[in-house]
Amino acid sequence: MKIGIIGGSGLYAMKELKTKGTKKVSTPFGNPSDEYILGELKGREVVFLPRHGKGHRVLPSELNFRANIYGMKKLGVDRILSVSAVGSLKEEIPPGDIVFPDQFIDRTFARNSSFFGNGIVGHVQFADPICKDLLVTVSDAAKRAGANVHLGGTYINMEGPQFSTRAESHLYRSWGASVIGMTNLNEAKLAREAEICYVTIALSTDYDCWYEEEEDVSTEAILEVIKANVEMSQKIISEAVGSISETCPAGCREALNHAIMTDPSLIPDETKKNLDIIIGKYIK
Repeated sequence: MKIGIIGGSGLYAMKELKTKGTKKVSTPFGNPSDEYILGELKGREVVFLPRHGKGHRVLPSELNFRANIYGMKKLGVDRILSVSAVGSLKEEIPPGDIVFPDQFIDRTFARNSSFFGNGIVGHVQFADPICKDLLVTVSDAAKRAGANVHLGGTYINMEGPQFSTRAESHLYRSWGASVIGMTNLNEAKLAREAEICYVTIALSTDYDCWYEEEEDVSTEAILEVIKANVEMSQKIISEAVGSISETCPAGCREALNHAIMTDPSLIPDETKKNLDIIIGKYIK
């Protein structure tokens, strides 16, 4: 089993990772955000990718989500732990707390979040977008690491890169959402199509702009909280990797079973070739 780690804002490397090298991966969808870092953490094989590239060079809307997840699949990753900085939409989730959302609302409009198309149609079940088994394992590890944990909740995935207007922030709160970010839903959709277990470790950095008792969100203030959160996220990951099961009772490994609608004889050969690591066990 290989464990993939996607590092969000501030998490560009893993201190405890025994690095064995880096790998530049080519994909039919273009280039991933950066080279993948290969290594070992607590006896487990790990593949690490800085989501925004080293030095934080790539906007959320510019991220090549398909290439990032395809690269993980190509390198044999079975589980993905995705770290994301988020704004809190609830007073009981202060900056510095860790949230493990189990639902998403999509507010993006400029992203490609499916491997399907180009002559093949597939519809995966996505009612529960987070792997339930991985959710319990990693959230339990976070508690052992000493984090203040919130289990469950809804992650609003906005387009960005601007932060919310005050009206939007109040709207999202009226929907009962817990946190807001710019990246994780697209990863979760693609991980499900790639039959990879996926969990979000959401690091609360601010109260967004709804909380008028606090100053409006600023990049400077967020960066200060991120520095503290990154250390905790590394502790959580180090604590979690040794506990992750080799099997997935949640069924993520069979997500494409009965999901592909297209007559196999009509799928273009190039599409079959490009998606072989995704659909190969179902379509030849």
